[in-house]
Amino acid sequence: MAEIRDVEGKAERLKENPVVARLASAGHVVNGIVHLLIGGIAIGVAAGAGGSADNSGAMQAIRSTPLGAVALWVGAVALFALALYCVLVAVAEARSDAKKAAKEAAKGIGHAAVGFVALTYALGGSSDSDESSQGLSATLLGSTWGAVLLFLVGATVLAVGIGMIVGGIRQTFMEEIDLKGSARKVFARIGTVGYVAKGVAIGIVGVLFIVAVLRRNPDEAGGIDEALKSLVGLPFGAVLLVLVGVGLMLYGIFCFARARTLARG
Repeated sequence: MAEIRDVEGKAERLKENPVVARLASAGHVVNGIVHLLIGGIAIGVAAGAGGSADNSGAMQAIRSTPLGAVALWVGAVALFALALYCVLVAVAEARSDAKKAAKEAAKGIGHAAVGFVALTYALGGSSDSDESSQGLSATLLGSTWGAVLLFLVGATVLAVGIGMIVGGIRQTFMEEIDLKGSARKVFARIGTVGYVAKGVAIGIVGVLFIVAVLRRNPDEAGGIDEALKSLVGLPFGAVLLVLVGVGLMLYGIFCFARARTLARG
């Protein structure tokens, strides 16, 4: 028990280290920029333009700019720092708040995944979330237990999306930022739209996995890009895609408020 408390104490002290906090704050800024780009690409797709409305598309857009490779290296470091910060919070809160610890650990994994995408593009490589999802689905659908696992993955991703929508409506995210007065009210609205939009996008990814299992067709699966583009086929789909794109951009703006709060300690 004493050893566990010692680990929790070290995690608490490390996450409060000014250097770690500022690097993690930079990670929130990078995350915000990525969401702004994904939202912008989604709006472009709705208007008939091409592009991948996901992390890969955002990293490609960054790499195409002057000093893009440098920006990707910086972004990767910042995202890994943010992932580390989330893990430290998870360790520090493991016994006192297991639910929060689990959420922070999941966030850490997510930020690390985006960090790896940034690192891949910084090194001159590329990635495709849709192809990765379809490849994973094809492998798992090769067996009964694999299909069950893929269904559970889809259900979990769908639940995460629904959770973000509910959290956006209830504005539970406001616990993460330190703003007062009119600024707090503005970011409450921004966060609500942003969380709902991201929840919709993530939820659709979960649905695609479930559909892939039910139809035994791995091509039905896909990442965020495939999820957003699937909206186009719906009635008023282009309008829906624009709304989700705007929402993702607002989520990106909300990330800047998170960065400010963390930087100020």
